[in-house]
Amino acid sequence: MNQSKHVLSNPWQALRGLTQARIALGRSGVSVPTSAQLDFQLAHARARDAVHMALDADALATALAGDGHACLSVHSACPDRASYLQRPDLGRMLDAPSRAALLAAAPASCDLALVIGDGLSALAIEQNARAFVAVLLARLGKAEGQEQAQEHEQWSLGPIVIASQARVAIGDEIGALLNARAVAVLIGERPGLSSPDSMGVYLSWAPRVGLTDADRNCISNVRPAGLSYEEAAYRLHYLLTQARQRGMSGVLLKDDTVAEGGLPQAKKGNFLLR
Repeated sequence: MNQSKHVLSNPWQALRGLTQARIALGRSGVSVPTSAQLDFQLAHARARDAVHMALDADALATALAGDGHACLSVHSACPDRASYLQRPDLGRMLDAPSRAALLAAAPASCDLALVIGDGLSALAIEQNARAFVAVLLARLGKAEGQEQAQEHEQWSLGPIVIASQARVAIGDEIGALLNARAVAVLIGERPGLSSPDSMGVYLSWAPRVGLTDADRNCISNVRPAGLSYEEAAYRLHYLLTQARQRGMSGVLLKDDTVAEGGLPQAKKGNFLLR
């Protein structure tokens, strides 16, 4: 039997081309169509898999080392994934061996510490972190429209730290131990039913244990189907520059970026008025 003959279409179905959200699915009787229900179950399974997937930190470190980056792997105080999901507080702090390793490897000072954490989606990190790091470092290494960078535009970097069973706040402890003026944490975001591979970037100025979300700036949904690596790197570069000039981050530092090139992006009209 052809199910489509028994599915009542939704007049808003044209809007589905504008979003990945589950809207205008139609209905069969009082239920959603079988195909829509199966798609939902598949998306839910992918989200669950992303949460429980383990990050291959060694493979990521090897790949980044092949790109010419010094790397250091650390672990939070969570011994396993089950503890990580039940004890967010332990995911915000390093275990003792990791703390000692960072102290031993810490430079006298650096402008920026990059931390890559598995978070709630190791899939997001495996698919996005390496490519984003390449785009970001290319941007940080060039002068803004000048042939030679001025001294105040340079960013000295500590080793890239790969943190397993990590929450966002672990970056503040890592940044403090590396004597960094700023820390940027690349971390897998909580999977959505249409985005199990979304990576977030969190910036803290003057990182130290005890900072809150109000002290951080967030750039979210970094992935090919969301915010592009180039746009995310552009925004992070802007925030880093402003944080250094003003000595602050979080709610005190606004993201006033516009489309790259200095021109505001064109506003989209109200679809209801078309």
